[in-house]
Order: sequence, then C-alpha cells, then structure tokens
Amino acid sequence: MAKRTPVYFVSHGGPNTMYETNHPVYPQLQRIGKEITETVRPAAVVVFSAHWQADRPGTIEVNVAEEEPLIYDFYGFPRHYYAEKFPNKGSPEVAQKVMAALGENGIKTQGVKRGLDHGVFVPFKIMFDPATNPLTVPIVQVSLFDDDTDAAAHIRLGRAVQKLRDQNILVVASGMSVHNLRHMMMAMGTGKTMPYSVTFDVALKEAVETKPGEARDEQMVKLLKRPDARQAHPTFEHLLPIHIAVGAAGEDPGKQLWTMADGSLAWAQYKFEAEEGTREEAQRL
Repeated sequence: MAKRTPVYFVSHGGPNTMYETNHPVYPQLQRIGKEITETVRPAAVVVFSAHWQADRPGTIEVNVAEEEPLIYDFYGFPRHYYAEKFPNKGSPEVAQKVMAALGENGIKTQGVKRGLDHGVFVPFKIMFDPATNPLTVPIVQVSLFDDDTDAAAHIRLGRAVQKLRDQNILVVASGMSVHNLRHMMMAMGTGKTMPYSVTFDVALKEAVETKPGEARDEQMVKLLKRPDARQAHPTFEHLLPIHIAVGAAGEDPGKQLWTMADGSLAWAQYKFEAEEGTREEAQRL
C-alpha cells in the first residue's frame, strides 16, 4: 500500500507576504514547501482557498483548466504586484478525479476554467520558489461552498476527497487562523495584538488537536459559535478551509506546526498525518 499523503492548512496572508521575507511566517512556509517537495513528493496538489466560494448554492466548483493564469484579486497595491508570476499547470484528469470523489459522496460539482487566486499563489510562491524549490506537479484548485456559515458541510467536503490521498494527491487548505481586516489599521495604530487573535487561535489549536472522530468534528463546528468568533472572523471564509482539512484528514491527528498572533490576525500552520505506528499498520493491511 502506498504511503498516504498528509494534509496541510496554511495561513497565507495578503499579497505583501510574498515580499516580506523578514516576516516570521516566511521561513515557516518555506519549510512546509521543502517538506512537500522533498519528503511528501506528491503526484498532484488539490488546493482549497478562502478566496473562492462557489456561485451556485450547494455546488462545488472545480478548476478543470490545463492552463491557470493568476487572478490578482486584491486592490490598492503597487503596480508590480499585478505582474507577479507563479509557474503552474492544471490537470483536467485530476480535476475529474476530484469531481468523481465528490459525486460519490452526494456533492454536486461544476467544472469551470479559472486561474489561481492569491490564496493559492501567494503562499505557494513562498513555499515553492521557482528558483530554489519548484513545484513541478499539477495544481487543481477547488472552491468552498457558497455558505460560509456551514462548518459541517465543509468537513464533509474534505472527507469526500480523503481517498485522493491514497493516490499520492496532496490536499492543501489555505486560509487564516484569525482574519479581521476591519480592525487591522486600529491594531497597527496601537501596536497591540487584539485579545481575540490569541483566544481564538488557542481555541482552534485545541479543536484541531482533539482526538480524531466525532468529538473533533463537533469541536470544529462549535468554533463558529464562540463569543469571539465574529471578532476573529467577521466572515468565515478564511476559517472554513481548516474544516476541509479536518475532513480530508479523516482519522489522522492534527498538529499545529507554528503560530503567531499579530494585531488582528493569527498565522497558524497545521499538518494532519497518521502517527507512525498507525501508518505502518495500514501499510501491512
């Protein structure tokens, strides 16, 4: 039996993250990228980004394009941001595998041709620097549901693509552990970290690191009902990718790799992977 790929959740930040090499998250993303190219060595990457919510209710959109230009879905940045490049290719074949897996689990799908948004190309440009650590396998981006309040649906979405991990396809979810842009200028002005950036980030860690199964799913769903949830995430699209990661992880435990509360943001990075003894047992079966 081939080794099952892990699942990653990355906090991606804004487009400026690509240029802020001194930001503490920069080497963390680089390290994850090196691990993926040198140790995991996937045949393809399926990625879910906070910046793509499906247009149709109850339907997941899958990028079936072979050529994937970048979508500069941000405003007010210097001109050179909009000339940024990240070499990549899609895979209609892998996209069809994603759509088949979702269909088998009763999830409606729609194939679309779309570029990669900054929730993908910003962290991937750091993780997979074309000059030092290129990613040479196809990337297929998949949307979130249109409803950003249904955490359970996003866990089921992740669970539906879980089997792709047995085909050496890597699942990456991209969002932020805390994401409140409304308070960003206020936090920068005071130089203080908002209390919810700490409390919600800690609660997320506790939920993710709960023993896999129904209890973990329940804790993940309850996060959206916390008193500080709407402060940490005025809208939930940056949180729900980690629910997809939890679903795709199945019975594999999750571990926080690194985090930092920063003003009105938090930058947690997570990995989900079977423990060594469990993995060896699965390979014998």
